[in-house]
Amino acid sequence: MSAGTGDDDHDPDGPRAGDGPGEQKMRFLFALRSRGVTDPRVLDAMERIDRGAFVRGHFEDRAYEDTPLPIVCGQTISQPSVVGLMTQALDIGPRDTVLEVGTGSGYQAAILSLLCRRVLTVDRHRRLVVEAEALFRQLGLSNITARVADGSRGLPEQAPFDRIMVTAAAEDPPGPLLSQLKIGGIMVVPVGQSDAVQTLIRVTRMADGFRYDELRQVRFVPLVEGLGQT
Repeated sequence: MSAGTGDDDHDPDGPRAGDGPGEQKMRFLFALRSRGVTDPRVLDAMERIDRGAFVRGHFEDRAYEDTPLPIVCGQTISQPSVVGLMTQALDIGPRDTVLEVGTGSGYQAAILSLLCRRVLTVDRHRRLVVEAEALFRQLGLSNITARVADGSRGLPEQAPFDRIMVTAAAEDPPGPLLSQLKIGGIMVVPVGQSDAVQTLIRVTRMADGFRYDELRQVRFVPLVEGLGQT
């Protein structure tokens, strides 16, 4: 698992060549708001967490565009507006404990960490976890715990969770993750075939079952069982 992708289209309202840091940030935030990210806490967190710190190599100059970008291990860093919309849909409280399935670059976990009490994030690729941990330390984000694990199974020893975010697409919401959600808890997960457009689902656990709300179409890397080779 790792951070996935949203709709890969060029952003005419995003940062432009020649923009200074201030102009880049203004355009970045404007693009988020124009695509439906309106929660002030989420926007503040996305302003405070510099996406540029999580994008390296050939794509560094595109860090502030509203587009997914490749990272190592064949994964991606998600489109910022999709990150914002998923975070907004979780409706995170300051005392919540959040499980993220798919650490990827660490960008999503960093944003979550500013909104809740504790983030546990897992990825099947050791390299991604190691590099994300280094970034978390560099940014002083001490409430994130990153682990190498099969995210499709969650972290049963740490459950139940107030919120669960899955940043890879499953054919159906994974049963082990549903069972690790508290009553009243929320999970946001892309559902659908890995080679097609998927639907972002918000699952709310009720006392007598689960409520499913469809949010929008997205495209994410597939949720893969087991551990990676890197």
